[in-house]
Amino acid sequence: MAEFDLNDLEKISSRQEIIDFLVEHDIIKEKKFREQLAYEKELKELQEELLDLQLKVIKQNKRVLIIFEGRDAAGKGGTISRAIEYLNPKKYRVEALPKPTELEQGQWYFQRYFERLPNKGELVFFDRSWYNRAVVEPVFDFCTKEQYDKFMKQVVEVEKLLQEDGIIIVKLFLTISKEEQAQRLQERKEDELKQWKLGSLDEKAQELWDVYSDYIATMLEKTSTESSPWIEIVTDDKKEARIKALKAITAELSDQL
Repeated sequence: MAEFDLNDLEKISSRQEIIDFLVEHDIIKEKKFREQLAYEKELKELQEELLDLQLKVIKQNKRVLIIFEGRDAAGKGGTISRAIEYLNPKKYRVEALPKPTELEQGQWYFQRYFERLPNKGELVFFDRSWYNRAVVEPVFDFCTKEQYDKFMKQVVEVEKLLQEDGIIIVKLFLTISKEEQAQRLQERKEDELKQWKLGSLDEKAQELWDVYSDYIATMLEKTSTESSPWIEIVTDDKKEARIKALKAITAELSDQL
């Protein structure tokens, strides 16, 4: 690190001069720092755009459902957090349903999700959704083949009915490489502040990778329609993925509002 005179700091009067000073004295790496600044700038612009779109949703009494699905450790929670950071908290909800209760197990599969659909002027983010039955449940034998087949026959029509009733649906699938997933899951095991993120099913994610892949491929093929397509986003680079996710959401909402 280059030496510097503390008096030099008194001469700094702008953000750019601060950056130049830190780079010149090898306190930060210019390329990495400028990449971070560019990311933060673009993220903030997209968050502001999403807030503007939320205001339209409120004004027009629209109902918006944004579904996040993806492999374990693909970054669903982190991406949702960036999306909602500046939204009006009274007009959005994040729903992450636990496993169904005994009562819910006796209901129509979609029923407990329907109870959490958006009201007028509201955005709802599903952190996992009814698509559990398309991937997670069959992978772990939490449902029968008959239940799986019935869901796959019904879900496209169900979403069509919701859209006909006026609900705007945006579906994002976050994917990740097997190597990157292994690294993130290991980080969760080793970091006490992240261990809460590691669920019992996550520990099987690597072992059952190929089984997951088969069900995911079928889900994306069978349930992506012209009116309700899946938007796939690779998340090995978290920052790039968050930008792409917000761009996808804002683009979809801009088209439909």
